[in-house]
Amino acid sequence: MNDLVNLGKFISLILRHKPELIGLKLDYHGWAKVDELLLGINNSGRFINRTLLDEIVMTNNKQRYQYNEDHTKIRANQGHSIKVDIELIEKIPPEYLYHGTAFKYLNKIEQEGIKKMKRLYVHLSKDIETAFKVGSRHGKAIVLVIDTKAMCEDGCKFYYSQNGVWLTEDIDYKYVMEVIK
Repeated sequence: MNDLVNLGKFISLILRHKPELIGLKLDYHGWAKVDELLLGINNSGRFINRTLLDEIVMTNNKQRYQYNEDHTKIRANQGHSIKVDIELIEKIPPEYLYHGTAFKYLNKIEQEGIKKMKRLYVHLSKDIETAFKVGSRHGKAIVLVIDTKAMCEDGCKFYYSQNGVWLTEDIDYKYVMEVIK
């Protein structure tokens, strides 16, 4: 794995889960000052400068990060386990969305539904291929087809992140229309 990918994963850890690892403070909306992020990463024994950070932000295959308008602040687009308000906009989703997970979790999901676990939201994909990629990180992948139309009719809310991930609260198993193996 190349250094930029490793550095990108470290930035993801900092901006989504553990800013305190480098003495960083995020504001209420999850923003970190770019200069403080760079200083903290460099003080942790890793090397980064603004050029490398720009490259990571621009080339990240999951578009995990965004700058504010004047590029003085940066934040993760979604996936946080720490309480921040990333100013998500509520949006009506397509009729079906997809949740990728590992087959080994299916029995628990059938009993308890899809839980956000340590994150602020359950993550859903707009297509099956992306959901399979997500699910494959944890073993043999499966994809759950979610009836988002029925969820909306029952009052569930959905949000669409800057990088194209659909987000919602825990999902009752009754909304799982199909399991694709």
